[in-house]
Amino acid sequence: MIIAVLSGFALAAVAPFLHRRMPRASGGVFALLPAALFGYFVLLMGAVTGGPVIAAVAWVPSLGVSLSFYLDGLSLLFALLITGIGAFILVYASAYLAGHRQLGRFYAFILLFMASMLGLVLADNVVTLFVFWELTSVSSYFLIGFDHERQAARAAGLQALLVTGIGGLALLAGFILLGNAGGSFELSELMGRGDMVRDHVLYLPILILILAGAFTKSAQVPFHFWLPSAMEAPTPVSAYLHSATMVKAGVYLLARLAPLLGETPVWQNTLILFGGATMLVAPAMALAQRDLKRILAYATVSSLGTLVLLIGIDTPAAARAAVVFLLGHSLYKGALFLVAGAVDHGTGTRDVRNLGGLASAMPMTALAGGLAALSMAGLPPTFGFIAKELLYESQLQAIHWPALIVSAAVITNATLVAVAAASGVRPFFGNKIGTPRVPHDGPPALVLGPLALAALGLTLGIMPAGVSTLLSLAASAVAGESVPLDLGLWHGPNRIVLLSAITLLIGAMIYALRDIAFTWADRWKKAASYGPTGWYEASVDGMQRAARAQTGLLQSGYLRYYLMTVLGATFLLVAYALVARTGIEAPAPPSGVRLYEWIVAAIILVAALAAVTAKTRLTAIAALGSVGYGVALIYLLFSAPDLAMTQFGIETLSVVLFVLILYRLPRFAVFSGAATRARDILASLANGGLLTAVVLAATSQEYQSRIAGFFFENTLDAAKGRNTVNVILVDFRGLDTLGEITVLAVSALGVFALLKALPGKEKDSQ
Repeated sequence: MIIAVLSGFALAAVAPFLHRRMPRASGGVFALLPAALFGYFVLLMGAVTGGPVIAAVAWVPSLGVSLSFYLDGLSLLFALLITGIGAFILVYASAYLAGHRQLGRFYAFILLFMASMLGLVLADNVVTLFVFWELTSVSSYFLIGFDHERQAARAAGLQALLVTGIGGLALLAGFILLGNAGGSFELSELMGRGDMVRDHVLYLPILILILAGAFTKSAQVPFHFWLPSAMEAPTPVSAYLHSATMVKAGVYLLARLAPLLGETPVWQNTLILFGGATMLVAPAMALAQRDLKRILAYATVSSLGTLVLLIGIDTPAAARAAVVFLLGHSLYKGALFLVAGAVDHGTGTRDVRNLGGLASAMPMTALAGGLAALSMAGLPPTFGFIAKELLYESQLQAIHWPALIVSAAVITNATLVAVAAASGVRPFFGNKIGTPRVPHDGPPALVLGPLALAALGLTLGIMPAGVSTLLSLAASAVAGESVPLDLGLWHGPNRIVLLSAITLLIGAMIYALRDIAFTWADRWKKAASYGPTGWYEASVDGMQRAARAQTGLLQSGYLRYYLMTVLGATFLLVAYALVARTGIEAPAPPSGVRLYEWIVAAIILVAALAAVTAKTRLTAIAALGSVGYGVALIYLLFSAPDLAMTQFGIETLSVVLFVLILYRLPRFAVFSGAATRARDILASLANGGLLTAVVLAATSQEYQSRIAGFFFENTLDAAKGRNTVNVILVDFRGLDTLGEITVLAVSALGVFALLKALPGKEKDSQ
């Protein structure tokens, strides 16, 4: 499994290069990898039937992080969807984006996303899962903003990255708390510790943080707005990321953690509330759209809400319905997105008001769209019908609010019937409408994907036994117990069949009144600014204004203000630490200070004052040199001849350098006012006094040296020397001494170069 995941990253790295080598065949060649991985995971189904398959290698053992993968029914279902649909997407993209100058880059991004998504659903370690989670966000940002020359595409990519990225940070915090509460970062170990986690004091914070990450990723209300905006991406991206894979990452996470975090009222009520609201609100927004992809995007948001609601119902029947609905939705929604792209490719428009009567000119696309629409509407004998029946069955058995949930589901599904007709039927039937291009079916690569996915939805509806074992394993993983599955088209007349009939009847009525939705959308367009979209835009604008204000305050462009800011912050932080930790005590009067030491100190002080009050540069340089020589005298007086020699050398070279460089510059000029100079004097005195206080506080403490004894003991034995100071310089501090010698040598070279460059030297040499 590790090689299976990493192979996608390897191919993504070389995809642009390979595409340049074989531009026409690259899409088909790249599709061989996900196709082969699909076959590999199919072969693993027998092993998964006997129990989860685990593979792991150490990654960061000190932090308890391993590159571990866990394959059970749930992760196997997602792995098959990711690889199977991914193969069709790569073939489709080779035709849809044929001739695009950045097609190689597209292949790299889509393969990167595929590998990241595969790693996400297979990860056993929660830290590894988070890494792949963030990789899907980053790669989706590249894909949504693929047409980066358009501002709308860039804005949509940024919006998706910000919304899912903020949720990702919350998810990371939740994972860390979960690992601490459960005593492990491995999901396979945590699954057996559900009672420990649910009884932990951190359960509620863990739940809130993880739900925040899942809800942002899977576009739950109020974070639903980013998904329709992401339709700025090319159609292959919309079909892959925003119907079958990435947006279901949050659903996968909730399903994976249901046995661990579920079975509590707060889990059930929260998921039912947010999932139900998302399920109910999004279809109404879908009907008000004119663009085929945006219609399907809002319908996808509704389906994601349905899945979250089913997980929140938290029963074996709901787990069964969730995995069946997940598979059915991935098939028909992926097909409809690809059909929308084929319609755009063949007609030059995706506006449903300008589409009609295309079946004769685009028969293969019409067939795929019709079959997918039948499955989305839940009509027999499609797999969507089976999913809808199980959905109603599980909702009728819900522990909390079954009547309310079923009523909301009927309204939602009825609206989705109208959406299915509007997106998969209306463009191909009825009166012909003129389009920007002459309608035509695309090349085989463009119709293979939608036809295959739509036909699979029909085939599984007629012969559902082929996936019963897989879906039973997946449902068992969600429920945390064995969930048998017996799929069939007809179970006799019952309440569920009646609900299906009512759904179709109401859906037909909604479709007949669909034009009212356009009028409603135009009237309420401004209201969107008061919803989540408006909140997002206001937040981004506020963040940019704050950044500009901060930049204006901190990045003034004047070095003096930067220096004042650094010194002021240093003063406040160090002074607080000094007062809070050690306190300020009046220093004891100096004792035992000899006269010549007072003289040296006075020379340093007078020279420092002379340096800051000098009228010429040469005077300032001479005064600074006096300060340096005074410090060298202190080193010499306190038995540090090595430091004294270094200080004498550095000061001499510094004075020479300053003189050679600055002696031709004009006299000082006064540009600052008296108030500015007073402020600078105050800042200087404050920082100087602070450093003095720090030195006094440090020297007043008695410390036991841990290295002095080592030096005395090893000077002769280890370094073969009797002068401890010399041994320290040459052996124990050899590199430090070498650095000092290097500084002296470089300074000497600088002096030599300046002397050579003096005026008149060049003429003399000639």
